[in-house]
Amino acid sequence: MIVWLVRKNLLTASYLDEKVKALDNDIKQNGLLFLCEMGLDPGIDHMSAMLLIDNIHAEGGAITSFKSHCGGLIAPENDDNPWHYKITWNPANVVNAGKTGASFKQNGNFKNIVYPDIFKNCDEVLVPGLGQYAFYPNRDSSAYATLYGLEEADTFIRTTLRHPDFCKGWYNIAKAGLTDVSILPDFENMRSVDWLIYSLKRFAQVNSFSGFLAQSVEPADQELIKQLFSYLGIDDEIIIPKSVSSSSATILQHLLETKLKLNKHDKDMIVMLHEIDYKLNNTKKSIKSCMIVKGDEDQNTAMAKTVGFPLAIATELIIKNKINITGLHIPIIKEVYDPVLTKLKENRIQFEEI
Repeated sequence: MIVWLVRKNLLTASYLDEKVKALDNDIKQNGLLFLCEMGLDPGIDHMSAMLLIDNIHAEGGAITSFKSHCGGLIAPENDDNPWHYKITWNPANVVNAGKTGASFKQNGNFKNIVYPDIFKNCDEVLVPGLGQYAFYPNRDSSAYATLYGLEEADTFIRTTLRHPDFCKGWYNIAKAGLTDVSILPDFENMRSVDWLIYSLKRFAQVNSFSGFLAQSVEPADQELIKQLFSYLGIDDEIIIPKSVSSSSATILQHLLETKLKLNKHDKDMIVMLHEIDYKLNNTKKSIKSCMIVKGDEDQNTAMAKTVGFPLAIATELIIKNKINITGLHIPIIKEVYDPVLTKLKENRIQFEEI
């Protein structure tokens, strides 16, 4: 069998993984460009952050704290459910979010948080014009501190934004075992409440939803958690379709897709916020930079724009030789982020300093 090797450049919004890193020498030797993490998060987050970081370093500043927040949310005018959330990206990823835990640096200390505790007592940040949002840490933030040249920063964290009620609800969803991926017994005509009780017995060692609330949920939050679970139909008598009943994770995904779907005229919203503290000439300074993008409706979404435009723009710039580099990269170098951010601004995807 003859195998033909087609040597082509690669542009992708996906994370740079170990398998691609192993191709580094081959990419260089063949004069190719592999540009990874070229979407929203990762992607626009890298480019917008490096613009700020490089400018601060050019002035002689020393960055002491870096926080980067991003969330795919629902626009306030279409926020009509107690979760304050609707599905705008892969629902399986929503179900599995945070399962690998998270690590980051805070006030000089490296921290590791396991699942589901990353959703517990989430800190909050004020988003201009929108109010308070909760955030939870993403994966291994510390890996990007080196890539950003911020190893010496006392704080370095990358996070996901959600409404505070979402984080409270999801913490209890996970504690109840409803994101578990192990194979379920072959139930006949299983109701959602049967699934809930089965999961609570396995993961919380209680026999009822009321027992779970009494044992695991703060009194002040019990009514909220009841409302959130009930909205999804988790404690209801809905018959779970056989096709989605292989695991708790697949059942939960089905309920999310049913109850939290983006309706025809709904607008989603992307919020990205960078918070940077630094020292310049022995003076403490700070900068906040925020991007808010809304979709047009359920098909032409902000998520689609902010994931797709960076890739499309980079492709056009490469074809026109306005990005003329080779090797394995993510968009943290000026040769990439400068022209791409300029083109994004022309498409009303831009940051404002606040």
